[in-house]
Formats: sequence, structure tokens, C-alpha cells
Amino acid sequence: MPRNGARYNFYSSRARSHSEDHSMDRPGEKLRKTRERLKLTYRDVEQASQQLARRRGSTEFLIPLSRLADIENGGRVPSLFRLYSLCVVYRLDFHEVLHWYGVPVEHLAADSLHIQLDETHPLPSKTNGSVTIPNAGEIDLTKTTFLSHMIRQWGKTPLSFLNGLDVKQHRYGLVGLEDWSMFPILRPGSLVLIDEGRRKIARGGWNSEFDRPIYFLEHREGFACGWCTLESDRLIVQPHPASEKRPLFFRFPDEIDVLGQVTGVAMMLEANKRRHSRAAVTNITPPEK
Repeated sequence: MPRNGARYNFYSSRARSHSEDHSMDRPGEKLRKTRERLKLTYRDVEQASQQLARRRGSTEFLIPLSRLADIENGGRVPSLFRLYSLCVVYRLDFHEVLHWYGVPVEHLAADSLHIQLDETHPLPSKTNGSVTIPNAGEIDLTKTTFLSHMIRQWGKTPLSFLNGLDVKQHRYGLVGLEDWSMFPILRPGSLVLIDEGRRKIARGGWNSEFDRPIYFLEHREGFACGWCTLESDRLIVQPHPASEKRPLFFRFPDEIDVLGQVTGVAMMLEANKRRHSRAAVTNITPPEK
């Protein structure tokens, strides 16, 4: 629910969706026109959905005649299963049809950044060659772009380094607001870039703590980010000594999975504020400078 008792303006949201789609048709009308272009009757669609329901082993994919009429003429929003069936029968792109109904799938990762979580977690994968920033639209990674005004609109959410990366091999993660395990190298709230092609734990080859690989991992209770040491079938996730956190021990690979190596990071450098927050959480008074 929106804060302060405010209500969402569904009409304006729907209007924006129509504008972006260059059509004033309602979603139901779009579906009806698509069906008519394919010269399909209600009965044809119902029978096709029956085949799909049998193939998928679920009646959720079935679209009865009356329900299709409600979708086209009554403004009823189809379930995800029935929307999938319509896309299959009409040869439509599922994400595009979601956009007809005002679901901005391309903004999923960007919107996730506005929901702050205390626990460390990965962000939704990006599979195309663009990055979407809230209130700023898409950024083409192949072109030089001035980000100043965009970041100002974005607020204090950090932006990861996007210099020449292969987005198909990378994911993003957020270090939780209460995760101090890699402080001061990675501050709570840091946005990290994860290379999924680097999952093998390195046993050496670094000269300082800044060169040592940091890994993003998933275990039964959540996610972790830290240095790793592999000893036989035991994986040790080592925090930074300054974090005052204890190492975590897991049986590998039964209890933990390496999602990739952290190869980029963006974080806020508000030292006083961050240290104050840390002291409040751990009940440790920061040392005097």
C-alpha cells in the first residue's frame, strides 16, 4: 500500500501504458483484434487452451468462452496462466502483453533497488544490452551517456560501474543494510557486480586484501558476500577483520553455492553516518579519531 494513505492512480498508469504502446486500445481490445486478425473464434481459443492445459497438466491454462468474453469486453484481467495461454495461441510476446496491462517488466531490477532489505541478496538478472534507471528510462551501454541528472533523480541508491561489461554474464547484488561482514571494503548498502563466469575459488595470486577475490554466495539461510577458503569439502566464508564478524563454515557444495565473483562495486561514502548505524546495531562505540 502507498504511504500516508495515498491511493494509486490506476487510470494515469493505464494511460501511460497506452501512450508507450502507441495505441489507445484497452488490453482486452488488443487481444480481441489480435484474435480477429488470426480469424479465430471463441471456440477455437477455448479448444486451443484445452490442448495446452492437457500438455501442461493444469486446468489453470484453460480459457472458457465466458471468461474470454469477459477479458475482451468486460475489462477482466486474465490470470498469469490464461495470459500465457493467450500468448501461446495468438503468438504474442508475453512481456509485451504484460506491458499492455501496465506491468513494467523492464523496470523490475530498477524498482527492486527502491525496496531496501537488511539481508544481502542478488538482484534480478538482466538479459539485454540496456540498463533501466528509475525515472530516467533505458541507458544504451554501447553509447556514452551523461548520468548526472539521472542519478540526481535516483537519489542515494548507488549505481554500479557499467564500463564495458557483458550483461549476459553478470548479475547484481545488494549488500544488506545490516551486513557489515566486508566492511570497510564493502559497506552495507553497496551495489555489487557479480561475474557468474568466475565461480572457482582462487587459492592464491593476490598481494593485498584489495586484490583478494570476493565471492557472492547462496546458502540455506540466505546469501553471503566475502573472501573464501576451500579446504577439501569445507568452504570457509571469511569476513574482513575490521568487521568484527566471525567466519562462516559450510560443507561444499552441499550447503552453499558460489554464484560468482564480485568484480565491481558502487557504494556511498558517508563514513560518519554508516559508523553510527553500525554502532547502534552492534552496541559498539566507534573509536575516537
